Amino acid sequence: MKSNYKVSQSSSKLLRTAIHPFQFSNICGTVYQQGNVLFAPDGNTLFSPVGNRVSVFDLVNNKSWTYAFENRKNIAALALSPDGNVLISVDDGMFPPPHFLVIHPHIDLDGRALLVNAKRGVVLHHFNFKKPVKDIKFSPDGKYIAATHGSHVQVWCTPNHLVREFAPFNLHRTYTGHHDDVLSVIWSPDSSQLTVYRCFITTSRDMTARLFTLHPLEGFRPKTFAGHKDAVLNAYFAEDGKTIYTVSRDGAVFTWKEKDADEEDDAMSDDDPIASTSKASTSEMGNAIANTRWGVFKRNYFNQERTRVVCTTFHRPSNLLVVGFSTGIFGLWEMPAFTNVHTLSISQEKITSVAINASGEWLAFGAKKLGQLLVWEWQSESYVLKQQGHYFDVNTLSYAPDGQTVATGGDDGKVKIWSTYSGFCFVTFTEHTAPVSTVAFAKQGNVLFSASLDGTVRAFDLIRYRNFRTFTSPFPVQFSSLAVDPSGEVVAAGSTDSFEVFLWSVQTGKLLDILTGHEGPVSALAFSPTGANQLASGSWDKTVRVWSIFGRSRAVEPFQLTSDVLALAFRPDGHELAASTLNGQITFFDIQKSQQRNVIDGRKDVSGGRKADDRVSAANNSSGKSYNSLSYTADGSCLLAGGNSKYVVLYDVREGEGLMVKKYQISQNLSLDGTEEFLDSRKVNDAGINMDLIDTRGDESDLEDRLDHTLPGASRGAGDMSVRRYRQEARTKCIQFSPTGRAWAAASTEGLLIYSLDESVSFDPFDLSIDLTPQAILDVLKAREYLKALVMAFRLNEKPLIQKVYECIPRSDIRLISRQLPAMYIPLLLRFIAEHLERSPHLEFDLIWVNTLLMTHGRMLRDRSGEYASVFRMLQKGLGDFERTISKV
Repeated sequence: MKSNYKVSQSSSKLLRTAIHPFQFSNICGTVYQQGNVLFAPDGNTLFSPVGNRVSVFDLVNNKSWTYAFENRKNIAALALSPDGNVLISVDDGMFPPPHFLVIHPHIDLDGRALLVNAKRGVVLHHFNFKKPVKDIKFSPDGKYIAATHGSHVQVWCTPNHLVREFAPFNLHRTYTGHHDDVLSVIWSPDSSQLTVYRCFITTSRDMTARLFTLHPLEGFRPKTFAGHKDAVLNAYFAEDGKTIYTVSRDGAVFTWKEKDADEEDDAMSDDDPIASTSKASTSEMGNAIANTRWGVFKRNYFNQERTRVVCTTFHRPSNLLVVGFSTGIFGLWEMPAFTNVHTLSISQEKITSVAINASGEWLAFGAKKLGQLLVWEWQSESYVLKQQGHYFDVNTLSYAPDGQTVATGGDDGKVKIWSTYSGFCFVTFTEHTAPVSTVAFAKQGNVLFSASLDGTVRAFDLIRYRNFRTFTSPFPVQFSSLAVDPSGEVVAAGSTDSFEVFLWSVQTGKLLDILTGHEGPVSALAFSPTGANQLASGSWDKTVRVWSIFGRSRAVEPFQLTSDVLALAFRPDGHELAASTLNGQITFFDIQKSQQRNVIDGRKDVSGGRKADDRVSAANNSSGKSYNSLSYTADGSCLLAGGNSKYVVLYDVREGEGLMVKKYQISQNLSLDGTEEFLDSRKVNDAGINMDLIDTRGDESDLEDRLDHTLPGASRGAGDMSVRRYRQEARTKCIQFSPTGRAWAAASTEGLLIYSLDESVSFDPFDLSIDLTPQAILDVLKAREYLKALVMAFRLNEKPLIQKVYECIPRSDIRLISRQLPAMYIPLLLRFIAEHLERSPHLEFDLIWVNTLLMTHGRMLRDRSGEYASVFRMLQKGLGDFERTISKV
């Protein structure tokens, strides 16, 4: 009978893994990449494109999350319907030089769009505009969508987001007339005019703006607004519709108004000889925008030296014009008087996107080059939000012991700490002067250590937010790995050039010892988590060494491997060590017996995705694929592995099985190298060079983007490896499980990706029988058989039902029920209480339960502490939160 129970319990665990997979939940390390940021209609929520995903920032509740859907490539334009229900995201496609399009007209330029239910984040429809889209806007009533389409503008009927249709996008009309790319579309204000008179203005690179009507009007021809000397970036209607403002890239603002009957102006022209309709028809239409004869009323200039206008926005109710410049300066001008209200420098790089919320109080700015996102309240001159990701790649990450914060280190030399709850970075340390290779928290969680290629290991105090200790070696070396003793008293770092391991005392900052013996760079270090005074080091010399660093014998246990060691991880009980090598294998060692236990050949598992310059298919491109980061789950049953690939793999390593449970694809972004599975032969030119590898910077519109910084005589064609690549590759540099076991994070090319258990699946029964129903549980609860009701609720495993039974149990019965509850339900109840602590006001009730369960079943829980480690950490996190809250009160 016992053996049968074990089998059913094991199969139940596998069933849980299948039903509760880890799902993508958030991106923390990146807040903005390119495209336009926009506010929701309520003005409290901000949408920002993050690569090929969309992040949402709740500015009132100080939280952020990222939608799970992905565009094919980096997002170029976002649009939100006036009611906030429908979101459209369009990717940027390809931008090859014009001469290439003449030779290869069959190339598909993408401009693929997703129509998304913004409330739920569900993709409703896919659509391809077949050309890059510079701007896309909903009409004020939300019934139409206008999108730029090269030198044309297309207006589509908005699909119904409540009905599933086969062909939801219906083209209303295509508008022509511009001679170069259209840059923006602006709808007329939603006033009392009928929809038949609705107009919109388009601005173009051909230095003109044009006025179109949504529906044909008798005698109307599109009006042209000419006179600018550079590309017209935007045009805006005033609130009453009687004034139009156009802004060009060279810093000119033209104010257009209705011309007098006898006034002639060469700057304003109609495409039709018939200048306008008769006076009688004009008065009948209430002097609609379409029938106004427009002329230049005033010319203004920003007069910012050596700078260009990059982005603008306009707030109609308050007549505020907001302008972002290429020098990182932004300004506010009150129209039509053109009074400068505010000018401020907020970035070292050009501002690429600007938005203003409905009330006109908050301004949002995005800077592409630095990855900055700022929300500024201009009246009080204070930041509502100020976030910036790592300037270069994120190299490493580490979870705090409570699982609430994550530390990251990047190539820009910065160490950032992120809140997993809000998704925001709340402190940045900039003391390092070279890329940060590893970060690690001390066991207590109030101290963070970081190792860098600048030759220092630094300790940061997370209470006062300062660098209180700096550890250096007797001679300059670069540190590539780091480990902290479980007691927090000793920190170890491995070097890349002297092949040594250095040990320091955290209390005194003095160098304790130098461990020698490796014959290659020390790539990985790990202390035994049980405090057994063992330090494991892995090196490129194909060995793993286990040092007894505090023992008198100073014994060293070397393990020989077949390839260079890249990563190490101890199992939480300290009895097993996993080592990843350059040949794609993961080798497991029994530390107590000093013998090899198992080997997983993971090269085929991690392979996939071909680069633009690869000569073989993705399926055969397993050479060079390996894992450079390993992490055990809290109970030691599974191992997560990630590396030089778009995949992260989860293995079941119980009892030496080594079965692959799941493969996670960290990105489907085709803008990154290594995500495509097959070569697109349409992108290969006659010389056999992939279009993605051709440098098209010379075709950029801005001077700073056209500049070539390569050394003269250093380039030797497209295949020259000395040329700096601008195309990023999909990779995972570091992965780690949360101590609570409910999430894991990956430091990838696109930022810090967080995957957590999917809570949307509610039905996950355990030991189900035919008479076990919600009504049966309620009947037992009504009869006051609380123990039976609690066990039945856990077997049905529906959280609302468990919570109802749990909260109905009288306080006086807690001790008795705790004693009689079967042991198999104890960890389930403790996990439930840990989650209940976070959102329940019943503090004393929860504390009585925790105290009683630990007192009654403490011996059993201690003996199986490794198995229930994630439960204990969740409980510790919940109790720690309450302790901090009450101590403040």
